[in-house]
Amino acid sequence: MWKVVDDNDGVAKSIVEITEVNGKYQGRVTKILPSSKRTHCENCKGDLKGKQLTGMVIMYDLEKIPNGAKNGKILDPSTGNFFSCSLELKDKDTLKLRGYLGTPAVGKTSYWYRVK
Repeated sequence: MWKVVDDNDGVAKSIVEITEVNGKYQGRVTKILPSSKRTHCENCKGDLKGKQLTGMVIMYDLEKIPNGAKNGKILDPSTGNFFSCSLELKDKDTLKLRGYLGTPAVGKTSYWYRVK
């Protein structure tokens, strides 16, 4: 279980559970925190449009590598866009997530923190 911190204001917004499914990692929103104003994916397209974020798989197809994962996809609920992503365990309680379009060099890094 990981606490997702908003890059813009530094406030934790949700809890995501990362699990292994068919040999790959995925992340599912298990809880929206009171500090979040977003409870549904209003900007999503297709079947996800307007769906409740709690219970939604927002990260999937991550290939396991030593100390992390690569070549996955992640949904940004604020925009409704999907990005490529990778994960790196920085220490036992800090997860570095890199989201990008095309190449990892052109992207954004976020840090998630283990729920204790």
